[in-house]
Amino acid sequence: MLEAKDSEKTPLEKLGEFGLIDHLTQVFTLKQPSTEFGIGDDAAVLKFKDKNVLVSTDQLLEGIHFDLSYMPLKHLGYKAVVVNLSDIYAMNGIPTQVTVSMAVSNRFPLEALEELYSGIQLACEMYQVDLVGGDTTSSDRGLYLSVTAIGQVEENESVYRNGAQPNDLLVVTGDLGGAYMGLQVLQREKEVFKVNPNNQPDLEPYSYIVERQLKPEARKDIVSLLKELDVTPTAMIDISDGLSSEILHLCSKSKVGCMLYEDKIPLDPTVISACEEFKLDSTMVALSGGEDYELLFTIKQEDFPKIKGNPNLTVVGHMTEADRGAHLITRNEQSIPLKAQGWNSFG
Repeated sequence: MLEAKDSEKTPLEKLGEFGLIDHLTQVFTLKQPSTEFGIGDDAAVLKFKDKNVLVSTDQLLEGIHFDLSYMPLKHLGYKAVVVNLSDIYAMNGIPTQVTVSMAVSNRFPLEALEELYSGIQLACEMYQVDLVGGDTTSSDRGLYLSVTAIGQVEENESVYRNGAQPNDLLVVTGDLGGAYMGLQVLQREKEVFKVNPNNQPDLEPYSYIVERQLKPEARKDIVSLLKELDVTPTAMIDISDGLSSEILHLCSKSKVGCMLYEDKIPLDPTVISACEEFKLDSTMVALSGGEDYELLFTIKQEDFPKIKGNPNLTVVGHMTEADRGAHLITRNEQSIPLKAQGWNSFG
């Protein structure tokens, strides 16, 4: 987990907008050869040759996407970058640059934003991307973040959501449900703290799932792994809104159906035990929880021997003709239509 620091508070008006940007970004160094010029002018200058450029943007709003009562600012900065990079990996690409824009209320001193940017910097270092711009403004509603990720992929190597074919195998990386159950633990401990502020939660038994919520990682390893295995996905998406929602996105864009097998869904033992504690069904948590940022993709059946036994990859089903629909095959072999019950910003 990331560590915060204590310091005196400096009001932001002492720096002004451009002084704030210069202060927060002075420790960032450029790493990518495609970054011709980063922060410090009207626009960043990026040079790409014989590659497709990928761009993805995401927004995080206090009270909607994060709760600062249990989300440290350093973790928030890290997560804000990582969730955008995940979209680039889901296109079979490599992220190279990010921009970060924020609106911030006057309850945040300079030191708070330094914590936020220390997380952003750590993510940039871990994933070898360059911070090349952004914007700052004031807010009367807390903290707002918008991150744009830029990446590149070799010509003809982009993987879209619309390439799956009937009989393709459905594959997921890692395990699912951890981020949602980490959120349940944090929300429960927040309520306990409200009743007794002197109570200090013991999160050690939940460290894996709490970290999955507070400090997720994008699967930067999978793009290179698939190249090493000589496997090109036919379609791919990252799991931000829950497994069922993402499967239905693939089905809709590719005009196919799907058979997902309950007993194949990868679950960490910590997730299973937390589900039992909270009296939640682990399958429903994996289907609808979201924020796992694993990759979900399809491959041709002839590629199965190449991934068989790989601990990073699990075949969880196969695609069908569109008229058969998308279904979950339960452990007792019942067929249940999949529904998109994951995160809905307007729900």
